[in-house]
Amino acid sequence: MSLYDEWRAKLEQQNRNDPEIRDFLDNYLRKETEAYKKILGEGVTSLTGKLADLAQAYDMDNVTFMGFLDGINSSLDSKLDLETLTEDSHIDRAILYYKLYYNMLAAKADWLYNLEEWDRLLTMEERLQIRKKYNEDHRAVSTKVGRNDPCPCGSGKKYKKCCGANN
Repeated sequence: MSLYDEWRAKLEQQNRNDPEIRDFLDNYLRKETEAYKKILGEGVTSLTGKLADLAQAYDMDNVTFMGFLDGINSSLDSKLDLETLTEDSHIDRAILYYKLYYNMLAAKADWLYNLEEWDRLLTMEERLQIRKKYNEDHRAVSTKVGRNDPCPCGSGKKYKKCCGANN
């Protein structure tokens, strides 16, 4: 079983009331937070090295680190093919901080996007700008035309008297 498959199997088991799985996931969240504190605090701009060495550098086992890679993957300059990675795989990807912050907002990971280590990397204005972009991208927009709205065909008539007359 690949490292990625092991990680996915652990995630699929999270709904069971298995204390071992709960402990694994609690440990993952703790390790993930510490890894981000280290990355942001030291201004690390890339993940470079052998997977097993990186996992050790961030105090994780290989499966836990695979979960970390799964989470940060969409914030890298190019995505990793997680299913093919082994402990001997060499990784060399730049971390895009703007994307990382945006993706943390999308994941609703307030314990990560509120880390004080962000202060060194992104100004409050930059973070507010990213949050504004996120909110714009996730705003619900209705394309439904009301009966009394102008008809979208451009006739100038109300929808109910034009294209909506037969509805």
